[in-house]
Amino acid sequence: MSAKSEDAIQDKIINAIKKIPKGISAAQMAAVVPELSSAELVGAINKLLQQGLIDLYKQNGTLIYKLKNQSTQQIVKGADNEEKVVYNLIEEAANKGIWIREIRNQSNLSNPQLTKILKSLESKKLIKAVKCVNASKKKVYMLYNLEPDRSISGGAWYQDQDFESEFVDILNRQCLRFLQQRADKIRNNPRGPIAGRTQSYATAVEVQKYITDLGISKVKLEVEDVITILNTLVYDGKAESNVYPDGSKVYRAIESLIPPPGLVQVPCGVCPLLHKCYSTGLITPQDCKYMTEWLEQ
Repeated sequence: MSAKSEDAIQDKIINAIKKIPKGISAAQMAAVVPELSSAELVGAINKLLQQGLIDLYKQNGTLIYKLKNQSTQQIVKGADNEEKVVYNLIEEAANKGIWIREIRNQSNLSNPQLTKILKSLESKKLIKAVKCVNASKKKVYMLYNLEPDRSISGGAWYQDQDFESEFVDILNRQCLRFLQQRADKIRNNPRGPIAGRTQSYATAVEVQKYITDLGISKVKLEVEDVITILNTLVYDGKAESNVYPDGSKVYRAIESLIPPPGLVQVPCGVCPLLHKCYSTGLITPQDCKYMTEWLEQ
């Protein structure tokens, strides 16, 4: 078989794999390129595996083939098998990352070997180590160009693993200000108080746009982040929420006639990080300045 025909066969196989990017089995591949004999198919697949252009996985008991992405192909050149294995494990973990212990268990590499490989991949800027906000001593590895999942980074409320309490306070005040401005603007609605009350509601998307336009956030706030803040206003008795017939949730500022009861005032009741607060760790009741201020009232 000439080199030219080998290249042509390999191109056909790569095109077949591209048609099913989630993975293609040998049987599916044979159906996509029926003009190739079994010997030609097997020979070309083995060649592509040796060249590091495709990967072989086992899925539900069936062997499937996938194309390597460009970043994977970067380390294939000149990399040994152990380095490829470690990189593939980190790549599969996506933006949630993978513990060094999990890499060690799945790769069967010794600690010195694995440490050396991880340092090599980090020096090439192919992977990075990221600390988890809910476990300061825990590091996970992910591809260098990925943004960590919110469960790892803590989302908008964290900066360099530290909870930004002042930032949350600013957002709380600005969200309330927007709702109050909306209420003040239509308080004297000529169509009557009922119409005015309805128009005083705002969606989380509208509040998000207002906060974004202010430019007070260094990070991009998702709608879910704004909903968290709006819910704290509701729990604090400063706003109320409603659901429109189309299912959308809306919020409006209200004036409380009496101070909210003690249980509503407890910081824990309005804290967006309540589920991450434990007796030990980064977020604890002992170190909570809001709890201290509330107890001193």
